Amino acid sequence: MLDLRPADQCRYDLVSLGEIMLRLDPGEGRVRTTRNFRVWEGGGEYNVARGLRRCFGLRTAVVTAFADNEVGRLLEDLVLQGGVDSSFIRWLPYDGIGREVRNGLNFTERGFGVRGAVGTSDRGHTAASQLRPEDVDWDHLFGTLGVRWLHTGGIYAALSEVTPETIEAAMAAARRHGTVISYDLNYRPSLWKAVGGKARAQDVNRRLARYVDVMIGNEEDFTASLGFEVPDTDENLAELDVANFRRMIEAVTKEYDNFKVVATTLRTVRSASVNDWGAVAWSAGSGFVEATQRRLEILDRVGGGDSFASGLIFGLLEFGDLATAVEYGAAHGALAMTTPGDTSMATRREVAALVAGAGARVQR
Repeated sequence: MLDLRPADQCRYDLVSLGEIMLRLDPGEGRVRTTRNFRVWEGGGEYNVARGLRRCFGLRTAVVTAFADNEVGRLLEDLVLQGGVDSSFIRWLPYDGIGREVRNGLNFTERGFGVRGAVGTSDRGHTAASQLRPEDVDWDHLFGTLGVRWLHTGGIYAALSEVTPETIEAAMAAARRHGTVISYDLNYRPSLWKAVGGKARAQDVNRRLARYVDVMIGNEEDFTASLGFEVPDTDENLAELDVANFRRMIEAVTKEYDNFKVVATTLRTVRSASVNDWGAVAWSAGSGFVEATQRRLEILDRVGGGDSFASGLIFGLLEFGDLATAVEYGAAHGALAMTTPGDTSMATRREVAALVAGAGARVQR
């Protein structure tokens, strides 16, 4: 299914390319009325590397950039706590006010019941959005050091005119050195609306998709980012319609024959606090496989899709079996949404137990 480089010939199991923001979380309150924030680090691409390191014990690193100020050093400290190798963080001089370079902020409230989660990003002119292809020695990273897997995605691609070029340079080098490439479409309307909307998103993502081995997304992503229509899909449907996603994946893989695996999360939002959650995946060798569907009580939904991606990648690296991988992805995503913050607090044992059918009885 996937031609993986041997672990003993690579320094890293996975490297992520993307922006890491400081998330300011008002807890149970609202951003507009809070007097206190708890801080977390988070980013769609980084969250995958952190989940693989902290939950599954793999060797991971992140390629990103920070403005060299106190906020950047706080982000570095959070990354170090997460165990992700920070050697490839590029530090840019700070001008004292942020006219030229700054670090991204993300104000996110969790939502509850009929009140949905709300996110407000403040990430213009960030250091990571200015990272250029020539700023990283990609052949040294993927060739000399060795990386089994590269992960990046559509959030980073949307940040500036140059980020798609940086992603493409990384992907081209990864392909030269036999590194598997995954990409999470992660469509965010707020990121694309000022730079051309869906038309621009599709232009960028369809170009980058030609490099991808493992494509990940949810029900909206494949339509908005790649232009594939999925009939009669609505995240408020009474049941998860797996048949529609099978038709979509069939259409996607006809156009992109380089895709070796395609995976999508399935979510029905019954309220901000209760979601139906599942996943379906495809590979040429395994065909379609579906994860166990669960009705979840949600504490914080942010990062659930990223934890699905890290669980899926772990399953593919560790077991080489798509059915097992999609179960690990769905279980890890489910557990991540039971704790606050963007990143997973689950353990590998907890994920394996949930895959095996463990319940929520007290453990003591």
